[in-house]
Amino acid sequence: MINVNPKNPVRGEIRGVLAGAAALAIYLGLLFLFCSHTRIYHLYSSAAGSYVSYEKAYVIAVEKESLARDRASGLDAGYQTVRIKILTGEHTGEVMTVRNALNYTINVRARAGGRVIVCIDTANKNTYNAWIYSYDRGPYLYLFILLFIAALCAIGGSRGIRSVLGIVFTFTGIIFLFIPLLYRGYSPAVASIGVVMITLCVTLVLLAGFSTKTLSAILGTMSGVVISMLFLMAALKITHLSGFSTNEADILIQIGGKTHMKVGELLFAAILISSLGAIMDIAISVASSVNELYLSNRGLEVKDLFNSGMNVGRDMMGTMANTLIIAFTGTSLNLLVLLYSWNVTYYQLINNNMIGIYIIQAVSGSIAVILTVPLVAFFSSQLIPALGGRSGFPNSKGGR
Repeated sequence: MINVNPKNPVRGEIRGVLAGAAALAIYLGLLFLFCSHTRIYHLYSSAAGSYVSYEKAYVIAVEKESLARDRASGLDAGYQTVRIKILTGEHTGEVMTVRNALNYTINVRARAGGRVIVCIDTANKNTYNAWIYSYDRGPYLYLFILLFIAALCAIGGSRGIRSVLGIVFTFTGIIFLFIPLLYRGYSPAVASIGVVMITLCVTLVLLAGFSTKTLSAILGTMSGVVISMLFLMAALKITHLSGFSTNEADILIQIGGKTHMKVGELLFAAILISSLGAIMDIAISVASSVNELYLSNRGLEVKDLFNSGMNVGRDMMGTMANTLIIAFTGTSLNLLVLLYSWNVTYYQLINNNMIGIYIIQAVSGSIAVILTVPLVAFFSSQLIPALGGRSGFPNSKGGR
């Protein structure tokens, strides 16, 4: 917490808590203000006036099945006649028999005693149709999340707990603030910059506390993001790539026509947000190394601290940029396999919209990481000796 009054640390702690509570209240108010919206597209239904819901169901028995193993995919293809009991929703407790088709895209093999998700197309209370949509994966996904949180907290201790809070903040900010802003017609570029800056500040403060090294990491990261943003804007402009170049453009244009969503700027926002994690990682690492070096030897000059930060940053720079490129390559693996299989020529490959997007995404993210290193090293070497290396800001140069 911020020690605004060294003579009365308790009062400083109280003020810090009140400031944090006020910031949280403002954030929650923004979420409440922007997260509500009117749905533009309703889920598929068979007739006007009917509606669709997805509910849990219990498989009582598989009454009949005709399945054959597909050699190419290794999947069972065919159909099943399944008796199920609906467990949630307005049809809870009702038992019915459904036909379950298995193919490449939907391949849910029902087994007696298992649980599935069913899609229910309802005309009224007594007239409805249902079919098996997917396995009930929810409990397993929740278990994996809990295992992740438990491992993070057990190994990371209090910092692990703060990391979980940072992840929750980032997730809620993107889902309940950023996307609703886009839905309401706000500029994706402006909204993404705002969300990135807020997420950056809150996450780093949660992880490292409010200290000079955190301030250095925030200033360096912001500067690197701004420079990378300018490069990204120029790259997208020169290559004539935008949100209209993505696979989802058609449906997004339809939504944009009813919500005033600026589809063309979505690509900029996506690339900016996707590189944020790597930038924060290298920023706090460089700032922490300079901070620890200063605390162990307060006689070091600014130049020595800067060079030490640069040395640490150089070691991480290559691996972090490589991590970004590998991550973006992994997300486009299916496309790469298809292009390889089709024996695409070089000129067609290099000028493909998605390949261009992936290249700009990887390069702009890597440039942000590269630029963040000297900027954080500079701010750290200047601010940490001037303001002190421990939590809070001191009153005089050299420490608290």
